[in-house]
Amino acid sequence: MSFEPRRPSRQDLDQSIKLVWAINEARLVNFLTPRDCPRVTFYARQNSRVEDVEKFLGNTGVDSVIAIEHGWFRKMMDTKLTIYEFNPTDFILQDEIAGYYVSTKPQVPIGVTAVDDLFAAIFERNTELRVLPNLWQLCDAVKSSSLGYSMCRMRNALPSNLN
Repeated sequence: MSFEPRRPSRQDLDQSIKLVWAINEARLVNFLTPRDCPRVTFYARQNSRVEDVEKFLGNTGVDSVIAIEHGWFRKMMDTKLTIYEFNPTDFILQDEIAGYYVSTKPQVPIGVTAVDDLFAAIFERNTELRVLPNLWQLCDAVKSSSLGYSMCRMRNALPSNLN
């Protein structure tokens, strides 16, 4: 199996450069959801303000939080994932906060891991899962904070005026 570079779906990236994406181990937890599941993910960074850490992470002792909408809970229960590990040699850092790496070369996995229980995989990584009626209020608040964050597949989130 080979992963071939493809054009980015994000319009803020250069569409003329085809890429293979990878994620670092620390942010892998952000992708332990169904593929199209909208999610708000965040964690304390070294320079995060104490008040932001207290407000968003509290005294839970978790390293990060993933928030999804109610409508995705059942799909999370039923989803099985495959994690592919790549040799990091051809990858360069694209986004340090989100943990994204990219390569312009085809990639062959050097390891494969099946994930049958997304909830267990998330909790094993000391991450809290929040299930909310709507993500937009949290999304806006986290973007205004000093936390590290990633908002994924938000085009699939319910409109902000629906709960």
